[in-house]
Amino acid sequence: MNLLNRATPHQSPQDIILAVAPMEGVMDHTMRSLLSSVGGMDYLVSEFVRVTQQTVSAQSLKRLVPELDKASRTTFNHPVHLQILGSNIDTMASTAEEAGLAGATHLDLNFGCPAKRVNGHGGGSFLLQDPKTLYNVVYAVRQSLPKHIPLSAKMRLGYQDENLFFENLDAIEQAGATTLTIHGRTKKDGYGPPARWEKIGQAIKRSSMTIIANGDIRDRESLLECQQVTGCSHFMIGRGSLSNPFIFRELKSGKQGSFEELFDLMEGYIDKLLDHYDNFATLGRIKQWSGHLRTDWPIIAENLKAIRSTQHTDELKALMNSIRNSEIK
Repeated sequence: MNLLNRATPHQSPQDIILAVAPMEGVMDHTMRSLLSSVGGMDYLVSEFVRVTQQTVSAQSLKRLVPELDKASRTTFNHPVHLQILGSNIDTMASTAEEAGLAGATHLDLNFGCPAKRVNGHGGGSFLLQDPKTLYNVVYAVRQSLPKHIPLSAKMRLGYQDENLFFENLDAIEQAGATTLTIHGRTKKDGYGPPARWEKIGQAIKRSSMTIIANGDIRDRESLLECQQVTGCSHFMIGRGSLSNPFIFRELKSGKQGSFEELFDLMEGYIDKLLDHYDNFATLGRIKQWSGHLRTDWPIIAENLKAIRSTQHTDELKALMNSIRNSEIK
């Protein structure tokens, strides 16, 4: 059954918006292109661009997020939102100006990354401990960003706990963001316990921003449950899109992916990666992705050890072809 035919009574099918989450080290422009080729999403968000003590130039932004040079769209015409991360008010503001010059059509601020090396430099979810600084960063960016470019943010429920959740929510809104993605866990939680969707529902009742629910959405059933608990009509999917690259299409149209289609994607992705990375890096990315795919694809789980043991992309392609042929028989 088509998910959109099961939307809640006060929503039309067009009200449900699906986004691809930014994931550092995984969701680069090659993976964004792969997912976009399948379709079903409304937009994608780039991996964060780190902003430290130096302004990131428009030229550097284009290098890091190549879609900026293509009207901020993938080859398959899905919008890509530029995400930046940092805590230095001056350089975040000046980088926002550069984002406008680079061709960004939407800017997103990362206050959700739980990585130690990011938090150790005052970035990501670290700022959730200080609503005042959080406000100052968002405000400075909004003032510097060209007025026609929307500003959004992504956050977790908190750093060590949820005590400042509503203060952080209010700070982001009052500073000028109009859209907020909420991952239903704290930084301390990592990705362990179930996402607390009910907290996202409380944010919707309190805020006039568009709230996007994020965390533990892996299929139609979990999306419908999240929708019921939160009242959201906007959803962001991260790890679920890595374990099943067809998830957005399935949720929008009900058209599931087959193992043949998956193998076509994987083989094409190897060639795409080789256009940008060397053999070693390409193998690493395919093996990393296969670790995610095994969750939803038993055929990958059964052959994961063999995939991880390959030493060259030619060997990997031969293995994929052998697995495909044995499955067809």
